[in-house]
Amino acid sequence: MKWEDQRSSDNIEDRRDQSGVTPRLGLGGGRLGLGTVLVVLAVGWFMGISPLTLLQMLSEGGEAVPVAAPETRTPASSADDRSARFVSVVLADTEDVWRSIFASSGGQYRDPHLVLFRGSTSTACGQGQSAMGPFYCPADQKVYIDLGFYDVLKTQLGAPGDFAQAYVIAHEVGHHVQHLLGISQKLDEARGRVSQAQYNALSVRLELQADCLAGVWAHHADRSRHILEQGDVASAMNAAARIGDDALQKSAGGAVVPERFTHGSSAQRQRWFATGLEAGTVRACDTFNARSL
Repeated sequence: MKWEDQRSSDNIEDRRDQSGVTPRLGLGGGRLGLGTVLVVLAVGWFMGISPLTLLQMLSEGGEAVPVAAPETRTPASSADDRSARFVSVVLADTEDVWRSIFASSGGQYRDPHLVLFRGSTSTACGQGQSAMGPFYCPADQKVYIDLGFYDVLKTQLGAPGDFAQAYVIAHEVGHHVQHLLGISQKLDEARGRVSQAQYNALSVRLELQADCLAGVWAHHADRSRHILEQGDVASAMNAAARIGDDALQKSAGGAVVPERFTHGSSAQRQRWFATGLEAGTVRACDTFNARSL
C-alpha cells in the first residue's frame, strides 16, 4: 500500500505515554469493534479460556476475568512510531474520501478523532482496554486503538500487510459513518425489543455494512491517489476471512453456530468488502435490505 508520502491527520490524540491498568475485557456501553474478536481469541489462547466464552460475554454486555496490564510504560519504539504515522495517514485518507462523498449528496462529514493508547484508557462509552482491539465509541465519536493489536493481527491470526491494517481502521471509521447517518442508533433502539438471536442478526448486518463502507473508502482512495499495490486487496480479503465468525468458532475448537454470529461469516465479510470496493457507493452497502448476505 502506498502511503508514506501522504498527509497525516490532525485528529490524532496520543495517550500512549499515560499509565494505566487494564481491569476487564468488557467495554460497558460501547460496541464491539472489528478487532475485538481478534484479540479476544488471542486472550483466550493465552489464558486458557474459551474464546467463545469471552466473545459471548462481550456480545451480551457482560464482563470477563481481569487481565493485568503493565503499570508503567516503555518509550515508543520506532516500529510504534511508524505504525502511528501509518494510522494517521489512513485516517487522513478516510477524511478526504468521506468529506467528498458527504458533500456530493449535500451533507457535511464530521471527522472522527482517533486515540492511540496502551493498556487502558477512558472513553465516553466506559473504560476501553487493549484486549478489545480497535473500536469505535459513538458517544464521543472517537476510534480507539492500541498499536500492539497489529502484532496480534499479523502473528496470531495470520493477517499481515499494510492494507489489512488499513482495512481495520476503515472499518471502524465505517461505524462512524453509520453513526452520522443514524443507522447505528436504530440498532441500539432495537436492543430491548428483540431477542438476543434477533439482535445478533441485526449486528451482523451492521458489521457487514461497515466492511462494505471500508471497501467504499478503498475504492475512492485508489481512484484518487492510487494507493493499492499488488497483493493489497488479497491482504484485506485474507483479514476478512480470518475474522469471520465461523472461522473464529472453528479456531476455538467448537461447532459453527450461526445464531451466535455478531460480525458475519468469512465469506460474508469478504463479499461485502468487495462490494464496496467495486461499487464505491453507500447505496451498494444496504445490508439491512439485502435478501442475501
